[in-house]
Amino acid sequence: MNDRVDIKDIEKWTMQIENIYKEIEVNDSKAEEMLSNMKAYVEDSKYFLEKGDLVRSFEAVVWAMAIFETCRQLEIFKIK
Repeated sequence: MNDRVDIKDIEKWTMQIENIYKEIEVNDSKAEEMLSNMKAYVEDSKYFLEKGDLVRSFEAVVWAMAIFETCRQLEIFKIK
């Protein structure tokens, strides 16, 4: 199954989500909590990538992106 997940995709999504951090304004504790969760998933992704578990690494970075998109649409995050 690992041959279906590309390391370059994981790295691209990781870089993209880390760049998004700079654009997020947090105005309350809920936004701060969700940003913290996003960052935790990115760190999990890096951990799994280091261990060679490409599937879990990809899943974790996708979860981080999903949190971002959901929070953006619900206006929990304000984008600079």
